[in-house]
Amino acid sequence: MSRVVIAPDSFKGTASAADAAAALAAGWRTVRPADELELRPMADGGEGTMDAFASAVRGARRVPIRVRGPVSAPVDTAWLLLPDGTGVVELAATSGITLLDPLAPLDAHTAGFGEAIAAALDAGVERLLLALGGSASSDGGVGALAVLGGRFLDTADRPVPLGNRGLGMLARVDLSGLRPWPAGGAVILGDVTNLLLGELGAAAVFGPQKGADAATVDVLEENLARLAGLMPAPLSPLAGAPGAGAAGGTGFGLLAWGAEMGGGASLVAQAVGLGEAIAGADLVITGEGRFDGQSEAGKAPTVVAGLARDAGVPAALVAGAIAAEPRGFTASVALADLAGGGAAAMAEPLRWLEAAGAELARTS
Repeated sequence: MSRVVIAPDSFKGTASAADAAAALAAGWRTVRPADELELRPMADGGEGTMDAFASAVRGARRVPIRVRGPVSAPVDTAWLLLPDGTGVVELAATSGITLLDPLAPLDAHTAGFGEAIAAALDAGVERLLLALGGSASSDGGVGALAVLGGRFLDTADRPVPLGNRGLGMLARVDLSGLRPWPAGGAVILGDVTNLLLGELGAAAVFGPQKGADAATVDVLEENLARLAGLMPAPLSPLAGAPGAGAAGGTGFGLLAWGAEMGGGASLVAQAVGLGEAIAGADLVITGEGRFDGQSEAGKAPTVVAGLARDAGVPAALVAGAIAAEPRGFTASVALADLAGGGAAAMAEPLRWLEAAGAELARTS
């Protein structure tokens, strides 16, 4: 009998991390029903981060709230209170791209994320974990900061409209009224190291995913540069900090607030006790929707594989598509290969995740 740890991230837009782990386990059991399976759903700061904490931390409690969604329509969501007084707030659950149809690259904003942060502060949290990823907007975090007491004003000293478009009217930034972060600090959970500006910045890399064509990307970039240039002098250089471009520049806004940048997947792995679970296992299975060149920059599968390597345990990768060499894995399975194409895999992700689990059980 073998002990297998199953720790995938979500398959974005098709299967949550918890559902992916359950499907992989179901497939494995069809071949090797006597094996001991330990499920540890993972996240890297994007969609599903709250779920990962909720499933792993005994006593975690969801606190329901209603916030303005990415274009201000009400969204019923929650933030998570951990037993030690830490609040977990997930941008994808308040201002995420999955909450918006059609996309609105110039007008989507992060005000709802700020409202969730404010709710956690009002509840007296001792520490904040701020999960970035899956953003619908490119507003530099201005929507969130405005809720938290920042002032972003036009030439007539009026608040600029929410969203990146409003940044084009920006004339003055006043952050003196920002609420203080809690005594234990605020930590950003993110899976990207992109800067705010430039060819690897928030607009150029992530703008097209949010519905921006080439001309709109140029506008997004120009307006984010305007924001960076108008920030109080000691804060402008933060535009060049790794992770400042996360979630449409929300990383930049949170850094300006005083939050610290942390590795999303690494912190989630620590919280869910993944290292302890892996110790003594015979195999670790991880995965995500698409494994590509960005996956090695601290995303969940690479972090899981690193923990497995440190423990001397082989790791297997399951992904919807594998577009880069899966280094560090002893086996890999692409759902697109099993299903005969990416569209077929995305249409029935749980079916093909089960098939992947069975395939690994036969070949491992």
